[in-house]
Amino acid sequence: MDAKKKYRELCRQEKTIPLFNRDWWLDSVCGENNWDVSLVEKKDAIVAALPYILTRKLGIVVIRQPKLTQCLGPWIRQTDAKYSKKIGHENSLIGELYDQLPKFDYYSQAWNSSCTNWLALYWRGFSQTTRYTYVIEGLSDLEKVFADFESSYRNKIRKADKLVSVSMDLDIDEFYDINMLTFKRQGLSAPYSREFIRRHDRILSENNARKIFYARDEEGRIHSALYLTWDDSSSYVHMVGEDPDLRNSGAGILLIWKAIQYTANELGLDNFDFEGSMLTNVERVRRDCGGQQKPYFYITKYNSRLLRFKDALKALLTKGHR
Repeated sequence: MDAKKKYRELCRQEKTIPLFNRDWWLDSVCGENNWDVSLVEKKDAIVAALPYILTRKLGIVVIRQPKLTQCLGPWIRQTDAKYSKKIGHENSLIGELYDQLPKFDYYSQAWNSSCTNWLALYWRGFSQTTRYTYVIEGLSDLEKVFADFESSYRNKIRKADKLVSVSMDLDIDEFYDINMLTFKRQGLSAPYSREFIRRHDRILSENNARKIFYARDEEGRIHSALYLTWDDSSSYVHMVGEDPDLRNSGAGILLIWKAIQYTANELGLDNFDFEGSMLTNVERVRRDCGGQQKPYFYITKYNSRLLRFKDALKALLTKGHR
């Protein structure tokens, strides 16, 4: 049995594998034949796994983060070992995983926040940048969660609750349309096609891992939409969209609150992950909704000096034009 088949079987058996590391998720965002995985096995059992996507363009080989995937990185089977042995065990397994990677010119991957030890990669010449997501924990006490929203946001929720009705049966094409309005308002091109989102949504639906919340007023206008995903430990704000002409209704904040309630009451989960953000305006909204900052690692490495110089020059020129 090859590594991918073994990994697919592991994903069916192991609930601790995060959403973005699961085989069906990778099939969706990469394509079934466009990703691979490194495995470490001990006594016929998989103890560590590293899924990755590799692309080749103009002779340049890149291992990168897939579309719509907040984090990836290694999965390591947990043990009851003492701390010193646990760290040594992680160092060894992560080293073995990365030593199996095919030759590349550039590597970039964001790790799950639960992975906090990248020392083995530091020893191998990789670099690390700390990024942040925002997470609301302790959803068993929704009264406290609501109280942790800034007062202005609580008022927005109450106001929006009178203006719109919230449902969870939005057609994926309607969601895509309002999702695109958000990018258009920011002057950004669409990062994915309608066909990509249709396929992605179908796979998530087949795996019972998504709900699409939306707020519609009495005139039939959709103010805001929120695409929620989840695994066995947390839900995630995967995608959002808002009508720029209706942003002041507070519907977007109301949907966050409804998604939090759904996470606690229907999914029985204790964590709600905003999937970021490092953007100034978005980060403030996450904090004002009660999100707590949680760091995660962004790991990179250049093996091509030419590519390193090219990217450094591009960054310098971009900075100079700001």
